[in-house]
Amino acid sequence: MSRPPVELDLSVSYGLPRAGLPAASSFRQWVSAALQDRIKRADLALRLVGEYEGRSLNRHYRGKDYATNVLSFPAELPPGVDLPILGDIVICAPVVQREARVQGKDCRAHFAHLTVHGVLHLLGFDHEDPLDAQSMETLEREILAGLGFDDPYGDDEA
Repeated sequence: MSRPPVELDLSVSYGLPRAGLPAASSFRQWVSAALQDRIKRADLALRLVGEYEGRSLNRHYRGKDYATNVLSFPAELPPGVDLPILGDIVICAPVVQREARVQGKDCRAHFAHLTVHGVLHLLGFDHEDPLDAQSMETLEREILAGLGFDDPYGDDEA
């Protein structure tokens, strides 16, 4: 029996040239997979940025003066407001591309992984302690395997 698709309103914007970056349709597929069976309706924005914007956002919101691969900003709705707004995800494309190259990963797979990772943060998952990290990583592996991607943590297991 097929599962009903997530009712998804996704806005994808590019704050840098799109050449070499996944298409919005790929991000839609990855976001949908991360949301499947976890939520019925979702409204979120995903923005791809360069290093300057990524660094600026990370410094402003996390106090860390460097560009990081993905930032998630869960929506903070007022009490009593029942809307499917999840929040925003920002992916720093040059950081993701560099990490993929250095780690010997397929760049598209790395973008998919970080998209799924960011969505799970919007859903309330985190990796602040070892048990939470293990749970989140297991979920990421399952979602990515369902999309046809290899285990992003394959080399981390012993």
